[in-house]
Amino acid sequence: MFEQFYGFEGRPFQLTPDPAFYFESATHRKALSYLGYGLAQGEGFVVITGEVGAGKSTLVSHLMATIDPARLTAACVVTSALDGEEIVHVVAQAFGLQVSGHDKASALGAIETFLHSEARAGRRCLLIVDEAQNLSVDAIEELRMLSNFQLGSHPLLQTLLLGQPEFRTTLLESNQLEQLRQRVIATHHLTAMEPREVQAYVEHRLNCVGWKGNPGFDNRVFAEVHEATGGIPRRINQIVNRLLLLGAVEQRALVDLEMLADVLAELDEDGTRALVSQQAPVAEAVGPVVAASQPAPAPVLHPDALDAAAAIALIESALAGRDSQIDELQHAVLELAANVERQKEAPASGGEAQIAALQEQLAQAAAHSARLEARLEEQERTLRHTLTMLIEWFEGGEGQRQAA
Repeated sequence: MFEQFYGFEGRPFQLTPDPAFYFESATHRKALSYLGYGLAQGEGFVVITGEVGAGKSTLVSHLMATIDPARLTAACVVTSALDGEEIVHVVAQAFGLQVSGHDKASALGAIETFLHSEARAGRRCLLIVDEAQNLSVDAIEELRMLSNFQLGSHPLLQTLLLGQPEFRTTLLESNQLEQLRQRVIATHHLTAMEPREVQAYVEHRLNCVGWKGNPGFDNRVFAEVHEATGGIPRRINQIVNRLLLLGAVEQRALVDLEMLADVLAELDEDGTRALVSQQAPVAEAVGPVVAASQPAPAPVLHPDALDAAAAIALIESALAGRDSQIDELQHAVLELAANVERQKEAPASGGEAQIAALQEQLAQAAAHSARLEARLEEQERTLRHTLTMLIEWFEGGEGQRQAA
């Protein structure tokens, strides 16, 4: 209704995730840095948690929209209460596999065959598991077992786990998940938006549907919306959607504090207002988790140092990964050169066969080199993004110190 009244081209505050409306708040920008680092590694688990409505699914929708299917095959699973055997079949279905029978062994075999086929075609595989807090510990362990599939020394499957805060608690406290914890290479908790971000968020979504300034907003409304929602995007959508509806009904050209008070009262009366929960602070992970047979206790850092420590750890790990890729590329070139020398020293007989073999080796080396170059480009993008995040952190900290 209000879309027609205000001349919008779509629904700006729908509750379902849509990558076209993606807004990069500070916490989402940091999450993307962790995701970029994790995907560049091509192995292990990346864990993103957040309150209901914090934007986890929107983040994944944005990620999926940027994935190149020629280089990465991604499957998304939204879980319910699944056990270990059920999750294996659900993963198989998510990758489009038809599994005969209901036994776990058949499903595992189909998944492994598929992963090997994708690797030979030069594609990595990513499994995205949403609502991971619904999984049993046995199901989570099965996901870890899937990460054991390898082609030579290269892992065939990487997993992104998305869940509510209780999932993070499960990962940290369950004794059965020690091996999985050692394979988590990055983790981030999506926090609420800052008060200063609410206006930019609302106007961004309005601009996506052709907003021309009608309706206008009393600037005081945004601070009150943050107060009422706790800065959770879905709750903001809920309230602003009702504000626009009220504005259309009353033919308003300006959204003001009086309208907001009316909307909040209505939401309280009909029981649909999402109350801001009192949530305990969630500790932020510091950089990638390094597997070890006897993991050392996590260092306790001052909260102000977390972002810098995480960024520095990401940079160091990304540099190490880049150096590893360069070494692998150099090794492939040296091996090809050695093959050429052996061909030169071989007897002249069977020349055509030798030429064909050499051409095949050249083609394989070229394909391998292209894949490595693509992975190096990913590493470079991750480094640039992480450096930007670190610079912003230092600049923000300097501004706070000057203000103090």
